[in-house]
Amino acid sequence: MSRIEEYVQAATRDNTRRSYASAVEHFEIQWGGMLPATADRVAHYLADYADSLSLNTLRQRLAAIGRWHVDHGFADPTKTNLVKRTLKGIAELHPYREKQAAPLQLTQLEALEGYWHAELEVGATTSGETLRILRNRALILLGFWRAFRSDELCRIDVQHIEFGAGAGMTLHLGRSKTDHSHGGTTYRCPALSRLCPVKACQEWLSASGIKTGPLFRGVDRWGHMRNTGMHANSIVPLLRKELAGAGIEGAQYSSQSLRRGFASWANSNGWDIKSLMEYVGWRDVKSALRYMDTADPYKKQKIEAGLLKY
Repeated sequence: MSRIEEYVQAATRDNTRRSYASAVEHFEIQWGGMLPATADRVAHYLADYADSLSLNTLRQRLAAIGRWHVDHGFADPTKTNLVKRTLKGIAELHPYREKQAAPLQLTQLEALEGYWHAELEVGATTSGETLRILRNRALILLGFWRAFRSDELCRIDVQHIEFGAGAGMTLHLGRSKTDHSHGGTTYRCPALSRLCPVKACQEWLSASGIKTGPLFRGVDRWGHMRNTGMHANSIVPLLRKELAGAGIEGAQYSSQSLRRGFASWANSNGWDIKSLMEYVGWRDVKSALRYMDTADPYKKQKIEAGLLKY
């Protein structure tokens, strides 16, 4: 791979690269499309999957097909009026409501903490199981209180963490989804009186002996750790397995549940939208509101309070 190819590849996030490759494969292999493609064939592809794939998935497939054409020097058929109008018609005839992961609640974090404490108190776990409990506790608590995405959690390096005595810790991520300037982002995480992510991370580092490299990494049953970081796709099954251990049905939860859970908790506890956006790193209000669940979604309390005046 040439230096230029290396830099070009680095400009695209790993998750995006994988999803685009999967989308192109779906178009070619599963549907039987030919690349380069005509606008007519792309429109037929959309029509064939209009009632089985979500609008967001179709848009992602179009983005991947369009990127393939641009990267290979061909005209992009996804930008034609035919394809655009076909997608617009699908949106009209097949309205789709985006499914959102359930937000993790503080009571569920408490249940998880009780489960972890009980497992560690038993003392009958293997070294690998003990390490996994400590790792998972640190990952989930940090993911919740800092509202991190899965890929952000997996890219935290130990050498970029600084612990402040009693105050909290500072983490620096070299890149993230919203860091378009590629200057990196520094996050501060407070030390808390309970459910503390700072203490959980310190205990995980102390037990694992990790001095450099990824903070969160795979651990086998004998306690051997990988040198590489965990994959972002492993966070969802990890979270659901931990919830199941605590007696909580986990099917409705995903990695976004940590982010949505914190946003909803902060909103219910009086955080103004500006403070929440600054803390999480959202650049627009729409992104923030999409993650927030209010304690009174039907506005019953507000309406009832108004009725009492008459």
